[in-house]
Amino acid sequence: FQSYFESYLSVASTVPSVLCVILNFLMVNKISSNTRILTSLAIMLVIFLMTTALVKTDTSSWTKEFFTVTLASVAIVSGASNIFSGSIFGITGRFPMKNSQAVISGQGMGGTVSAVASVVDLAAAGNVTDSAFAYFMTAVVFIFLCIIVYLILPYLQYSKYYLKIPEERVQTAAVISNGSTTEEDIQQNMTTPTQSQNGSSGVIPPLKTILKKNIVLGLCVFYVFMVSIIIFPSISSNIESINKGSGSQWSNKYFAPLTCFLLYNFADFCGRQVTAWIQIPGPKSKFLPTLVVLRTVFIPLFVFCNYQPRDTIKVVFFNQDLYPVIFTILLGLSNGYLGTLPMIYGPKVVPKELSEAAGVGMSFFLMSGLAMGSAFSVLLVHLI
Repeated sequence: FQSYFESYLSVASTVPSVLCVILNFLMVNKISSNTRILTSLAIMLVIFLMTTALVKTDTSSWTKEFFTVTLASVAIVSGASNIFSGSIFGITGRFPMKNSQAVISGQGMGGTVSAVASVVDLAAAGNVTDSAFAYFMTAVVFIFLCIIVYLILPYLQYSKYYLKIPEERVQTAAVISNGSTTEEDIQQNMTTPTQSQNGSSGVIPPLKTILKKNIVLGLCVFYVFMVSIIIFPSISSNIESINKGSGSQWSNKYFAPLTCFLLYNFADFCGRQVTAWIQIPGPKSKFLPTLVVLRTVFIPLFVFCNYQPRDTIKVVFFNQDLYPVIFTILLGLSNGYLGTLPMIYGPKVVPKELSEAAGVGMSFFLMSGLAMGSAFSVLLVHLI
């Protein structure tokens, strides 16, 4: 199980997610975003509470069953997480582009915080059980905070304006510009529940119209994340330090947590954050898909680092610890930048009334790329 755990984990987390993203798209106009988001957060909270409790449970006598429970938990959390993130990204499609970019950067920051928590737990905890308990409790706390913050969101004046459907937004702006109403009237108008928040038309969004506008951007997202998940974490986490036998803490304890998880997530966050200031290439540029395809070169670069164990491909070309560090930085930066650009472009190239559905649709391309990459990662690990 240990040799292929990361690959199994990737499959368990991405395949159900694709199904949930499809379901999310079909539910856009049938179930309110509030219901989808709060329900998915509640499911994640319950699963992480259960996982935290299992940390203190002796599972040595039912290893296979525990492995199955773990993968099932991952599948449920992943599905709920993607309904949550798809719904959130769909909502931000109605906000200015800077807000969509901030959501995606926030996801990258979440990965970085998670990686930092893992390293801190590893260094500070007396044993692996205490480390795992603190790690999963961190997740419980963050999910609880997410619920509180989302409940506050509708009360902010800024979000009240953009959460309105476009027609209501125009009417509100016209009333304000004419000066024909009082501040109390404006407040009352802005707090009126909208169809897109609390009720829905029940009509499935026009998929053909959306795809006609952003199919190239969607395929860019698909390929960026497919290449990344082939490598990270199933390949990159099994790259060992050349000096592993030396007995140093760096080589034996911290090499993978630092060079794989922390470095990749931080680089990914930086790549996402750069899109707040630089948005080149544009949504219609042919250079964007070219850069995306060029990322394929990362696959052989990581395979020929010191990946262990190796049964078929015995050759290691990059036999210095510096190589996987450089490759991981470049992989993370390119994933963050080239993955974020089409994600924020997607909801903006369609009519405003389709922006939420387009945002959910872009999440489908993302999750499909992760699912396909997971399948290829399992195959690649077995080939190595």
